[in-house]
Amino acid sequence: MGNDLITVDLTLNGRQQSVLIDRKWTLLYYLREVLELTGTKHGCGTNDCGACRVLIDGEAKNSCVILMRNLNGKKVVTIEGLQKNGRLDIIQQSFVDAGAIQCGFCTPGMIITTTALLEQNPSPSESEIRDALEANLCRCTGYVKIVDAVHLSSARLQEAAGE
Repeated sequence: MGNDLITVDLTLNGRQQSVLIDRKWTLLYYLREVLELTGTKHGCGTNDCGACRVLIDGEAKNSCVILMRNLNGKKVVTIEGLQKNGRLDIIQQSFVDAGAIQCGFCTPGMIITTTALLEQNPSPSESEIRDALEANLCRCTGYVKIVDAVHLSSARLQEAAGE
């Protein structure tokens, strides 16, 4: 294993880190098993369900297929990194208020996708929301409350920005 160890420099949830990792580790493995950041879920492990989504340089990506060795110089944000001073951010709170939680397993990935979407498109249509959420599977619902939560997030973010 000695030859398989490498150092990766990245920013994780706003903190610069230099970490010694096994070159075969996925980002999901590192987050959950090494750092014990369990908000990012292990769903399929095959890039299909979106439960493991994180932001990498502002884009929502499935961490189950991202190798740690490819993250040198990258900025990674997990669901835990969205909180401000231990409080839910606007999008997280909107999901709670809209009743878009259900069992909660897919929720972190949905919130990460919503964060990336609203950063690029502050006022998406329902069709644009549904297109963005295609990368996330929820087995509990027909997505109505989730779409409502994205609309609520959009309105609240615009209000907070003074628009």
